[in-house]
Amino acid sequence: MKIHLSSVFVDDQDKALRFYTDVLGFVKKHDVPMGDDRWLTVVSPEDPHGTELLLEPSGHPAVQPYKMALVEDGIPATSFAVDDVHAEFDRLRELGVRFTQEPLEMGPVTTAVLDDTCGNLIQIVHSG
Repeated sequence: MKIHLSSVFVDDQDKALRFYTDVLGFVKKHDVPMGDDRWLTVVSPEDPHGTELLLEPSGHPAVQPYKMALVEDGIPATSFAVDDVHAEFDRLRELGVRFTQEPLEMGPVTTAVLDDTCGNLIQIVHSG
């Protein structure tokens, strides 16, 4: 068994698609109209057949309180592996990304947390 799909709730699918592709570097995999929303997924260009991230509309009434509580407590909605947190932090900061946690080394793990502009905190991590 392996993870096929994970999701983040986003306030605006178009804005999320731009951020997750143009800024973070993922590529669009599926974009299927479903009424007012879409089945919209992105994948890593390094693993185009790997785990998909669904940019899921946050229209359900439970989603906004959930997202707000996570952000208020500084809890990331998900985590992405990178080869070098410091280099990725520098690259993303140059692109105007706002971080809520600068790179932090905790033994063999280095993390940083960014704001995805769509209502979520996202952690980037490298473990050595």
